Amino acid sequence: MIPRYSRPEMVQIWEPATKFRIWFEIEAHACDAQAALGVIPKANAEAVWKARDVEFDTARIDEIEAVTKHDVIAFLTHLAEIVGQDEARFVHQGMTSSDVLDTCFNIQLTRAADLLLADLDGLLDALKRRASEHKDTVRIGRSHGIHAEPTTMGLTFARFYAEMKRGRERLENARKEIATGAISGAVGTFANIDPAVEAHVCDKLGLTPEPISTQVIPRDRHAMFFATLGVIASSVENIAIEIRHMQRTEVLEAEEFFAKGQKGSSAMPHKRNPVLTENLTGLARLVRSAVTPAMENVALWHERDISHSSVERMIGPDATVTLDFALARLTGVIDKLVVYPDTMLANMNRFRGLIHSQRVLLALTQAGVSREDAYRLVQRNAMKVWEEGKDFREELLADDEVRAALSAEEIDDKFDLAYHTKHVDTIFARVFGTT
Repeated sequence: MIPRYSRPEMVQIWEPATKFRIWFEIEAHACDAQAALGVIPKANAEAVWKARDVEFDTARIDEIEAVTKHDVIAFLTHLAEIVGQDEARFVHQGMTSSDVLDTCFNIQLTRAADLLLADLDGLLDALKRRASEHKDTVRIGRSHGIHAEPTTMGLTFARFYAEMKRGRERLENARKEIATGAISGAVGTFANIDPAVEAHVCDKLGLTPEPISTQVIPRDRHAMFFATLGVIASSVENIAIEIRHMQRTEVLEAEEFFAKGQKGSSAMPHKRNPVLTENLTGLARLVRSAVTPAMENVALWHERDISHSSVERMIGPDATVTLDFALARLTGVIDKLVVYPDTMLANMNRFRGLIHSQRVLLALTQAGVSREDAYRLVQRNAMKVWEEGKDFREELLADDEVRAALSAEEIDDKFDLAYHTKHVDTIFARVFGTT
């Protein structure tokens, strides 16, 4: 995490102060449950809550950890300094460090997921608005980077909307899957703590009890969570790549908003570069880099080891903070994207009707010409456009073999752009539920 690519609300989730506050709540709620069961005195459980409004001293905890070499013990020692040694003697009763660490980590991930879901809602709103705005803005579709057939800019936005909507649905499922807690003690058998304590803590903190833990919550849950973040990041890059292509000088069908006073190059004053979407491509790579380590964390030794711990201390904050920033940046790009319909039309007409070749091919086959001969006739005239700059319609009209099957009126009809956009409303209804 660096400030340049961070937003405060997401960063706060991963601050030490937030982590220690969650640790405290886990321990305090566990004490309440233990007192209700008669395991510890109610007065001791109530005393722990004296730290409810205390700001934990992270420097002091670090100082203790430097001696103990154990972060949870350092925190518990500091907590006892606040509430009193005798009052705190039942804190962490029957628990193990992973009960605190894993439950806290999952709370942080669910909070991060909530912010990311809100980010996606904002992006979806922007994509839907731009799709509606450009539903009928015709542009050339490309395959292999080469002109194919007409589509619309609205369909491009709609396609990205549908992709991000799927990403949101996946994240909702990933959030549900990660929202578990475990207060099951050493090796997860509840030998020294009643399962009712886990149920109480999870209820208070908005989690579901982990059905079966070892000494840790199973890491396949986390692997799924980070894999979902990786897929969403890839969708961010998918949109960014399209915009970067459209902003190329020789294409210029759309470009990032260029603010007054903005500079594109330290050397060339004329430059207007797609810096935001290039940045998004890079940020997507960073988010995806968390996926493989998360997958490798699934295989832990026996009931517990800590090979996953160092990984998660980094990928938890880094992946969520980075994706949060990327989604917000992409929303701004979409919201302010400058679209050039006239350039789209000019680009589409650059090769003099060549994009209508399939319609002519199909018309010839429907007129009784074999597909092999029809392809030969259309390609023969199409190559003249590529190689000699000819006009496709004129070449077809001058081709005796083509004219033997199709009249001039039938050929002209195959160059109607409206033919390619006649089902846009149908697609919009599928994507948005309305035209």
